[in-house]
Amino acid sequence: MPIALEVWGDYACFTRPEMKVERVSYDVMTPSAARGLIEAIYWHPGMRWRIDRIHVCAPIRFTNLRRNEVKSTLPARTAQRVMERGSGTLYINASAEIQQRAALLLRKVHYVIEAHFEMTEKAAPGDNPGKFQDMVKRRIQRGQSYHQPCFGCREFPAHFRWCGEIPACPEELKGERDLGWMLYDLDYSDPRQITPLFFRGMLRDGVLEVPPWDSEEVRR
Repeated sequence: MPIALEVWGDYACFTRPEMKVERVSYDVMTPSAARGLIEAIYWHPGMRWRIDRIHVCAPIRFTNLRRNEVKSTLPARTAQRVMERGSGTLYINASAEIQQRAALLLRKVHYVIEAHFEMTEKAAPGDNPGKFQDMVKRRIQRGQSYHQPCFGCREFPAHFRWCGEIPACPEELKGERDLGWMLYDLDYSDPRQITPLFFRGMLRDGVLEVPPWDSEEVRR
Protein backbone atom coordinates (compact mmCIF):
# COMPACT_ATOMS: atom_id res chain seq x y z
CA MET A 1 0.00 0.00 0.00
CA PRO A 2 2.21 2.89 -1.23
CA ILE A 3 1.99 6.57 -0.36
CA ALA A 4 3.71 9.70 -1.70
CA LEU A 5 4.36 12.43 0.87
CA GLU A 6 5.67 15.87 -0.12
CA VAL A 7 7.69 17.59 2.63
CA TRP A 8 9.59 20.88 2.77
CA GLY A 9 11.18 23.25 5.25
CA ASP A 10 13.76 25.96 5.88
CA TYR A 11 16.47 23.84 7.52
CA ALA A 12 17.41 20.19 7.96
CA CYS A 13 20.17 18.22 9.65
CA PHE A 14 20.55 14.49 8.97
CA THR A 15 23.64 14.01 11.11
CA ARG A 16 26.51 11.84 9.95
CA PRO A 17 27.35 9.39 12.78
CA GLU A 18 31.10 9.62 12.11
CA MET A 19 31.09 13.30 13.18
CA LYS A 20 31.50 13.10 16.97
CA VAL A 21 31.71 16.73 18.13
CA GLU A 22 29.86 19.01 15.72
CA ARG A 23 26.90 18.10 13.56
CA VAL A 24 27.43 17.66 9.82
CA SER A 25 24.42 16.74 7.69
CA TYR A 26 24.24 14.20 4.91
CA ASP A 27 23.54 15.71 1.48
CA VAL A 28 20.11 14.07 1.38
CA MET A 29 17.49 12.89 3.85
CA THR A 30 18.21 9.39 5.17
CA PRO A 31 15.63 6.57 5.06
CA SER A 32 15.51 6.50 8.88
CA ALA A 33 14.70 10.23 8.99
CA ALA A 34 12.00 9.72 6.36
CA ARG A 35 10.50 6.86 8.37
CA GLY A 36 10.51 8.96 11.55
CA LEU A 37 8.79 11.82 9.74
CA ILE A 38 6.01 9.56 8.46
CA GLU A 39 5.58 7.93 11.88
CA ALA A 40 5.02 11.41 13.36
CA ILE A 41 1.94 11.58 11.11
CA TYR A 42 0.68 8.05 11.63
CA TRP A 43 2.08 5.09 13.57
CA HIS A 44 0.42 1.89 14.71
CA PRO A 45 1.94 -1.27 16.25
CA GLY A 46 0.15 -3.33 13.61
CA MET A 47 2.11 -1.77 10.73
CA ARG A 48 5.75 -1.12 9.81
CA TRP A 49 6.84 1.63 7.42
CA ARG A 50 9.35 0.92 4.64
CA ILE A 51 10.87 3.71 2.53
CA ASP A 52 11.06 2.98 -1.22
CA ARG A 53 12.65 6.13 -2.64
CA ILE A 54 13.29 9.78 -1.85
CA HIS A 55 12.95 12.46 -4.54
CA VAL A 56 15.13 15.53 -4.02
CA CYS A 57 13.06 18.40 -5.43
CA ALA A 58 15.34 21.35 -4.54
CA PRO A 59 19.04 22.04 -5.12
CA ILE A 60 21.31 20.80 -2.32
CA ARG A 61 22.47 23.83 -0.35
CA PHE A 62 24.46 23.95 2.90
CA THR A 63 24.76 26.64 5.55
CA ASN A 64 26.65 27.04 8.84
CA LEU A 65 24.89 27.71 12.13
CA ARG A 66 26.05 27.91 15.73
CA ARG A 67 23.68 26.28 18.19
CA ASN A 68 23.48 25.88 21.96
CA GLU A 69 23.57 22.23 22.98
CA VAL A 70 23.83 20.32 26.24
CA LYS A 71 27.29 18.72 26.31
CA SER A 72 26.54 15.85 28.70
CA THR A 73 24.07 12.97 28.80
CA LEU A 74 22.41 11.06 31.60
CA PRO A 75 23.82 7.48 31.58
CA ALA A 76 21.33 4.64 31.73
CA ARG A 77 23.36 3.07 34.54
CA THR A 78 22.87 6.19 36.68
CA ALA A 79 19.13 6.14 36.10
CA GLN A 80 18.96 2.45 37.01
CA ARG A 81 20.96 3.02 40.20
CA VAL A 82 18.67 5.84 41.33
CA MET A 83 15.61 3.71 40.62
CA GLU A 84 17.01 0.81 42.66
CA ARG A 85 18.00 2.98 45.62
CA GLY A 86 14.96 5.20 45.51
CA SER A 87 17.06 8.34 45.97
CA GLY A 88 19.75 10.31 44.20
CA THR A 89 20.22 13.01 41.57
CA LEU A 90 18.50 12.30 38.28
CA TYR A 91 18.68 15.45 36.16
CA ILE A 92 21.02 17.54 33.99
CA ASN A 93 21.53 21.19 34.80
CA ALA A 94 21.15 22.58 31.28
CA SER A 95 22.38 26.07 32.17
CA ALA A 96 25.61 24.64 33.61
CA GLU A 97 26.14 22.05 30.88
CA ILE A 98 25.36 24.27 27.87
CA GLN A 99 27.92 24.51 25.08
CA GLN A 100 27.92 26.34 21.75
CA ARG A 101 28.71 24.17 18.74
CA ALA A 102 28.81 24.73 15.01
CA ALA A 103 26.61 22.71 12.64
CA LEU A 104 26.65 22.26 8.88
CA LEU A 105 22.98 22.18 7.88
CA LEU A 106 20.89 21.89 4.75
CA ARG A 107 18.69 24.84 3.85
CA LYS A 108 15.50 25.20 1.81
CA VAL A 109 14.89 21.45 1.56
CA HIS A 110 12.10 19.89 -0.48
CA TYR A 111 11.50 16.14 -0.85
CA VAL A 112 8.89 13.63 -1.94
CA ILE A 113 8.96 10.41 0.10
CA GLU A 114 7.58 7.26 -1.50
CA ALA A 115 6.89 4.58 1.08
CA HIS A 116 4.73 1.57 1.85
CA PHE A 117 3.82 -0.30 5.01
CA GLU A 118 3.76 -3.94 6.01
CA MET A 119 1.40 -5.55 8.47
CA THR A 120 3.01 -6.91 11.65
CA GLU A 121 2.14 -9.68 14.08
CA LYS A 122 0.79 -7.04 16.48
CA ALA A 123 -2.10 -6.16 14.18
CA ALA A 124 -5.54 -6.70 15.68
CA PRO A 125 -8.05 -9.06 13.99
CA GLY A 126 -9.97 -6.06 12.65
CA ASP A 127 -6.89 -4.35 11.16
CA ASN A 128 -6.27 -4.53 7.42
CA PRO A 129 -4.15 -2.63 4.83
CA GLY A 130 -7.13 -0.78 3.34
CA LYS A 131 -8.13 0.59 6.74
CA PHE A 132 -4.61 1.85 7.47
CA GLN A 133 -4.23 3.32 3.97
CA ASP A 134 -7.42 5.37 4.35
CA MET A 135 -6.40 6.61 7.80
CA VAL A 136 -2.93 7.65 6.62
CA LYS A 137 -4.24 9.51 3.58
CA ARG A 138 -6.95 11.25 5.61
CA ARG A 139 -4.46 12.43 8.25
CA ILE A 140 -2.04 13.74 5.63
CA GLN A 141 -4.77 15.63 3.76
CA ARG A 142 -6.01 17.18 7.01
CA GLY A 143 -2.49 18.08 8.17
CA GLN A 144 -2.81 15.95 11.30
CA SER A 145 0.15 14.51 13.20
CA TYR A 146 0.88 13.03 16.65
CA HIS A 147 3.74 15.51 17.05
CA GLN A 148 5.43 18.04 14.79
CA PRO A 149 7.31 16.23 11.98
CA CYS A 150 10.89 17.44 11.67
CA PHE A 151 13.99 17.21 9.51
CA GLY A 152 16.47 15.45 11.77
CA CYS A 153 16.21 17.85 14.75
CA ARG A 154 13.06 19.07 16.47
CA GLU A 155 13.94 22.73 15.91
CA PHE A 156 13.70 22.14 12.13
CA PRO A 157 9.96 21.55 11.51
CA ALA A 158 8.72 19.90 8.33
CA HIS A 159 5.62 20.97 6.39
CA PHE A 160 3.82 18.17 4.58
CA ARG A 161 1.00 17.38 2.18
CA TRP A 162 -0.24 14.53 0.03
CA CYS A 163 1.74 14.49 -3.21
CA GLY A 164 -0.41 14.47 -6.33
CA GLU A 165 2.42 15.10 -8.79
CA ILE A 166 6.16 14.81 -8.17
CA PRO A 167 7.97 18.10 -8.92
CA ALA A 168 10.57 18.17 -11.69
CA CYS A 169 14.17 17.32 -10.87
CA PRO A 170 16.42 20.40 -10.44
CA GLU A 171 18.75 20.83 -13.40
CA GLU A 172 21.92 20.55 -11.31
CA LEU A 173 20.85 17.18 -9.87
CA LYS A 174 20.42 15.45 -13.22
CA GLY A 175 22.79 12.57 -13.81
CA GLU A 176 24.44 10.44 -11.12
CA ARG A 177 25.84 11.59 -7.80
CA ASP A 178 27.54 9.22 -5.36
CA LEU A 179 26.47 10.06 -1.80
CA GLY A 180 28.79 7.53 -0.17
CA TRP A 181 27.78 5.31 2.74
CA MET A 182 24.58 6.49 4.38
CA LEU A 183 22.68 5.44 7.48
CA TYR A 184 19.82 3.18 6.42
CA ASP A 185 18.07 2.62 9.75
CA LEU A 186 18.49 1.02 13.16
CA ASP A 187 17.69 -2.62 13.82
CA TYR A 188 15.72 -2.90 17.08
CA SER A 189 15.13 -6.66 16.89
CA ASP A 190 17.43 -7.08 19.92
CA PRO A 191 16.72 -4.18 22.35
CA ARG A 192 19.94 -4.95 24.25
CA GLN A 193 22.04 -4.51 21.12
CA ILE A 194 20.57 -1.98 18.69
CA THR A 195 22.45 -2.28 15.38
CA PRO A 196 22.94 0.52 12.81
CA LEU A 197 22.46 -0.42 9.14
CA PHE A 198 24.15 1.32 6.19
CA PHE A 199 23.84 1.37 2.41
CA ARG A 200 25.63 3.01 -0.52
CA GLY A 201 23.55 6.02 -1.56
CA MET A 202 23.38 6.91 -5.24
CA LEU A 203 21.36 9.90 -6.45
CA ARG A 204 20.14 9.42 -10.03
CA ASP A 205 18.30 12.35 -11.61
CA GLY A 206 17.39 13.55 -8.14
CA VAL A 207 16.04 10.19 -6.94
CA LEU A 208 17.55 8.14 -4.10
CA GLU A 209 16.48 4.51 -4.47
CA VAL A 210 16.28 2.81 -1.07
CA PRO A 211 17.07 -0.93 -1.11
CA PRO A 212 14.71 -3.37 0.65
CA TRP A 213 15.33 -4.13 4.32
CA ASP A 214 16.59 -7.66 3.59
CA SER A 215 18.67 -6.68 0.54
CA GLU A 216 22.36 -7.55 0.26
CA GLU A 217 22.97 -3.84 -0.37
CA VAL A 218 22.14 -3.14 3.28
CA ARG A 219 25.24 -3.67 5.42
CA ARG A 220 24.86 -4.79 9.00
